[in-house]
Amino acid sequence: MNRFDIKTNFCLYKNITLLTCALVLSTPSIFAQTTWPTRAVTIVVPFTPGGGTDVGTRVVAQRLSQLWGQPVLVENRAGAGGNVGLEAVSRAKPDGYTLLTGNVGTQSINPTLYKKLNYNPDTSFTPISLIAELPFAMVVTPTLPVKTPQDLVALSKAQPNLLSYASSGAGGSPHLSMETFKIATGAKLQHVPYKGGSAAITDLMSGNVQVLMVSILETSAYVKAGKLKGLAVTSKSRSPAMPDVPTMVEAGITGAESGSWIGFLAPTGTPKDIIDKIAAGVKEVVAMPEVSQQLIGQGAVPMSTTPTQFAELIANDRKRYARIIIENQLTAD
Repeated sequence: MNRFDIKTNFCLYKNITLLTCALVLSTPSIFAQTTWPTRAVTIVVPFTPGGGTDVGTRVVAQRLSQLWGQPVLVENRAGAGGNVGLEAVSRAKPDGYTLLTGNVGTQSINPTLYKKLNYNPDTSFTPISLIAELPFAMVVTPTLPVKTPQDLVALSKAQPNLLSYASSGAGGSPHLSMETFKIATGAKLQHVPYKGGSAAITDLMSGNVQVLMVSILETSAYVKAGKLKGLAVTSKSRSPAMPDVPTMVEAGITGAESGSWIGFLAPTGTPKDIIDKIAAGVKEVVAMPEVSQQLIGQGAVPMSTTPTQFAELIANDRKRYARIIIENQLTAD
């Protein structure tokens, strides 16, 4: 073998070695993209079981588990208007195995409502995709002698501060929606906050409070059963889950349109390929007829987005609710 052959073989060996090293170094990213998830994924719901955020999450989580071939677990970590769960997720390893179901309250209201948070609402989470919009319904105890929102306003003015309304928690989107209704109509209602929508509904049916603004998803079954009376929904059109209940506008109330939404987020630093895979999975699941029909039947509006679209929604709603909170001097501290 001459010197030229030796030099050529050496260069070839060197190039192969460099190529091999490059492939080895890039393997983790490729591995994550093609194999995630390899074990159970946990979705943290920062509220008690039975609420709209919880129910919507479980519907989607079940199908994601089938799609990914791994368990998708739902863990409820309630407290402080959702902040307990958000803090836990913000400290989780950003590997795609711990996700968060956020809603308009946790992502767009709390950053203004709470003066001190143990996480950074701007940098702790990466939005993935919306799951559904959750229009609200104004419901009352069946024994209350009102049939319309106007009847409720008139009764509250005739007996100032005698009537009380429940919410799933101080500063949450149902609370702010009811305050928006009060501003629009001049209704005189006392606020009674509860730890979750389920507790509020239970006390409403018992007659301990008279009014509640909460997601249609949480109340439609009770209205159908006659255990609660629906006065109006806050969506632009009637809900298939409550077809006989008019919208606020149909009922003659303007300026009281409101609602919530739920969506998945991950701890900041979660690889983009995993974020994209989750978003694609949500899009596929939400489009399934059986999932869509289940959510619609419960009062939700199935909807998926890109991570960028979800981030824009969070930012826009944060600006809108910040104005309401500041103008009305609301605080949770």
